[in-house]
Amino acid sequence: MTNTIFNPDKLVRVAWWVLAAIVFGLTLAIRIRLLGVPLERDEGEYAYAGQLMLQGIPPYKLAYNMKFPGTYAAYALIMSIFGQTITGIHLGLLLVNAATVALVFLLGRKLMNSTAGIAAAASYAVLSVSPSVLGFAGHATHFVMLPVIGGTLLLLNPSDRQTFGRLFASGLLFGVGLLMKQPAVFFILFGAIYLVSTDIRRRLGLKRIFLRNLTFGGGVITPFGLTCFVLWYAGVFNKFWFWTINYARQYGSLIPISAAPQVFMYSVKKVIGPGWALWMLAGLGLMVGLWDKRTRASTGFLLGLLVFSALALCAGFHFRQHYFILVLPAVSLLVGVAISKVSDFLREHLSVLSFTTFFLFGAALGLPILWKSSFFFRASPDDACRMIYQANPFPESVRVAEYVRQHTSPNDTIAVLGSEPQIYFYAKRHSATGYIYTYGLMEPQKYAHQMQHEMIREIELARPKYLIFVVVTYSWSRRPASDPLIFTWANEYTAQNYAVAGFVNLVAPDRTDYYFGELPQSVPQLGAYIVIYERKS
Repeated sequence: MTNTIFNPDKLVRVAWWVLAAIVFGLTLAIRIRLLGVPLERDEGEYAYAGQLMLQGIPPYKLAYNMKFPGTYAAYALIMSIFGQTITGIHLGLLLVNAATVALVFLLGRKLMNSTAGIAAAASYAVLSVSPSVLGFAGHATHFVMLPVIGGTLLLLNPSDRQTFGRLFASGLLFGVGLLMKQPAVFFILFGAIYLVSTDIRRRLGLKRIFLRNLTFGGGVITPFGLTCFVLWYAGVFNKFWFWTINYARQYGSLIPISAAPQVFMYSVKKVIGPGWALWMLAGLGLMVGLWDKRTRASTGFLLGLLVFSALALCAGFHFRQHYFILVLPAVSLLVGVAISKVSDFLREHLSVLSFTTFFLFGAALGLPILWKSSFFFRASPDDACRMIYQANPFPESVRVAEYVRQHTSPNDTIAVLGSEPQIYFYAKRHSATGYIYTYGLMEPQKYAHQMQHEMIREIELARPKYLIFVVVTYSWSRRPASDPLIFTWANEYTAQNYAVAGFVNLVAPDRTDYYFGELPQSVPQLGAYIVIYERKS
């Protein structure tokens, strides 16, 4: 009886579950504390497009962008449940992240064991909340990984008795991932290659292999096919195709392959940062997993997932921080392999040190949280936003939109000159132009001049009651060779048709001066700024 109560293996298993509860509770508390962080511009885009969908307005009618509409629909669903607020959106993200953590655990347990699953899930929970990947913000990459991991889990089966319904459901989830963001196509390739190779290795007949893969492919194309039909029926298919295919092709070729290593190194240093111990454990897991015959197949599967995750990350060579969320499940699962193998080794050969792995892993998880403790535990939502986004006018957008909403009616339109779509969402007013981003107008791509003319034409036809001119570098990314037409036109158009109604001066990261109504003749210190114009009577 005594041996049963004090069984070391049982104590170690309990300790792992206790660690999991602590980590998940802590990351959950962090996300709850950061629910009120102002939306950044990508979130603003998704929120505004989702808001329009809830009003019955299809994507690409009043808001143009190159992303597939899956994340718009996800935001619309979240806001229909939790409300059209910052907190509601981030609460939806919290649930999406929690579901992904759970699926990572299930996948790790299926491939290895419960210890690997717990370690993988805990690693993902910590890495995916980190500001190094902007994990607290509702980027599309979060919404990609939830269905992709679900589809991967359904695809795994040690026998050849996988039902066609299961294969179709797996393909369906991969297809939903594609609707969230185009680079998810690489996960579909991974799933298809894995299915074919597994069927060949099991010596299935050609007819059965063909039918199984046709079923999987049918599931993959169903979400995209239905989306195309709905957009065609809504009359916006041509806009959808131009932005998500034609322009997206131009955008994807902006960075030459020769510049990719430099861009990658700049971003990867930020991404790994204080989480270096977990990334090193992932490398260790890859090596020991491939070395051991018992785990070689599972680790080979994870290596394939890592490779195709990296291909998804590399699309366009932009390597933005939140793109790295695409590789976090594979990295976290490899951490699980490392922890599981080291734990097994110590239990078999040095049982007195069984808890060593537990404590070392706990330290590796705690390091990135402690390193960013001021962000996680002390900064207010606005201060946390400024810590990460610095001169971007995300907290200021809330005040600007509030002023505009108070001085307009729901039927009035507004126009934002700059890439701040969150203003439309906060103001709950329709955009006078579909160009909710102005980056495309500044880029060295063949549609830039055409886009400027179209934006000008749409604004002049709509005659918006308010025009918000965002004079912030990050809102334009203007290049030396960018066409200046939009700026020349804006200066002339506002002078003829508008009067200044408000002025927001972003003096420093910790100071913003707001002037509404009574405007000063001059300001002692001018930083980046936002001018609010009201149309003359």
